[in-house]
Amino acid sequence: MKKILVIVPMLLMVLTACGTQKEEQKDSKPLKEVTVVLDYVPNTNHTGLYLAKEKGYYKKAGLDVKIIEPGDDSTSIGLVGANKAQFGVSYQEDVTYAHADGQDIPVKAIAAIIKHNTSGFASLKNSGIKSPEDFEGKTYAGWQSPSEEAVLKAVMEKSDADFSKLTIVGSNGEGPESLGRSSDIQWYFEGWDMIKAKDVGIDLNYMPVNSLDERLDYYTPVLITNKELIKNDPALVQSFMDATKEGYQQAIKDPKGSAEILHKYATDYEQSFLEESQEFLSRHYTDEPEKWGVMEKKVWDNYTSFMKENGLISKAVDSNDLFTNQFIK
Repeated sequence: MKKILVIVPMLLMVLTACGTQKEEQKDSKPLKEVTVVLDYVPNTNHTGLYLAKEKGYYKKAGLDVKIIEPGDDSTSIGLVGANKAQFGVSYQEDVTYAHADGQDIPVKAIAAIIKHNTSGFASLKNSGIKSPEDFEGKTYAGWQSPSEEAVLKAVMEKSDADFSKLTIVGSNGEGPESLGRSSDIQWYFEGWDMIKAKDVGIDLNYMPVNSLDERLDYYTPVLITNKELIKNDPALVQSFMDATKEGYQQAIKDPKGSAEILHKYATDYEQSFLEESQEFLSRHYTDEPEKWGVMEKKVWDNYTSFMKENGLISKAVDSNDLFTNQFIK
């Protein structure tokens, strides 16, 4: 009799557990698969995305997020515009190009990853190059894009320098070690390339582009999505943005711990380097963590004006077609 009394409560516990498990399985919804395509290899611009994935913020939001790099012949604009990825990392100028002069790639920026442009021109400390007027007779190495050339020309002309006296060549990929040899000036991101130079003992002059023309304080990079996704599934966009924002806010709070997580994906870089870069960007993503990602119409209009004035586009684009703060709460 005692054996029966012991078995009955145990059986009830098992049946209760089974029932609970079935209820949980019934209530739980499958995660929505989402793809995010980067603009480049994983780096500290992307830390918030990886934190949201590693810390379960996306899973909590009901999302199974896959973060990929673009292929050799692909861009995040093209992939998101073609509905081959739900979200991507891009740049303000590329979003503008996507809608300018007859283009109608249906993408829209939904967050600024970094509040201000943190890039500028770098040259050796002992080169004597301290402003764009010193660019005359020098060699600049870069990506050789139309927008890059337009910026160089604009800032030189603003300093009464002759743009035709600047030689422009393609980058050889050697970074700061090539300054003073194959080139005199390069375009660097302060939180990445300038740290690389410091770590190898190269002293540089640095000119932030947004100090040369306020219109150059544009958003680089930004998060983008397809306009049709905004229209047809705003809840998905909102879920993704809520979790992503939490990821970047965590990166702001804990730079070192965030760099450790990023290193799992950015294995080509030393942990110490990523920590330095993350320390910089955690201070510069935004000066108001609760408003991370928010964009200003003025910034979009200013750079569109610069692009039109310098022949990059023939007609201005309405900023309402380019960005939205709808999903930043």
